[in-house]
Amino acid sequence: MLRASNSSSGKNGNHLPNQSINNRPNKGKQKLTILVVDDDETNLALARALLEADGFIVVTAVDAISTFDVLKDVDPALILMDIQLPGMDGWELTRRLKRNVATSHIPIIALTAYGKHGDAERAREAGFSEFVAKPVSTRELPAIIRKHVGG
Repeated sequence: MLRASNSSSGKNGNHLPNQSINNRPNKGKQKLTILVVDDDETNLALARALLEADGFIVVTAVDAISTFDVLKDVDPALILMDIQLPGMDGWELTRRLKRNVATSHIPIIALTAYGKHGDAERAREAGFSEFVAKPVSTRELPAIIRKHVGG
């Protein structure tokens, strides 16, 4: 079951929470921000519900333009990136983020429903930290994220 989000939708489809979006400790407990990039609203809602229930702050983007817009204001601990995006695909978007000094430190996990033989190697070459095929289990995804951000 999905719960209502406390986010507001901005231009270009990005969604920002109505709370602090940094990665500093909050009342003794650090909440990490995860940026989810996917053009499917259902996938975004599912990822938000799952990750917020696991204690993460979630921000979203639906394409490359909204990803760059979000990253002007947010320094996420990790990015979950769909490969099939409108306009610039997740492969190229990740290459550009990894070439940018401001974003090169952020681990990026590829999420795709269209995994093909050789895509895991291609993902590493593009700069992804990990390649995960959809559907991913609700138990596995938070564990995969924590493997890359600690905790």
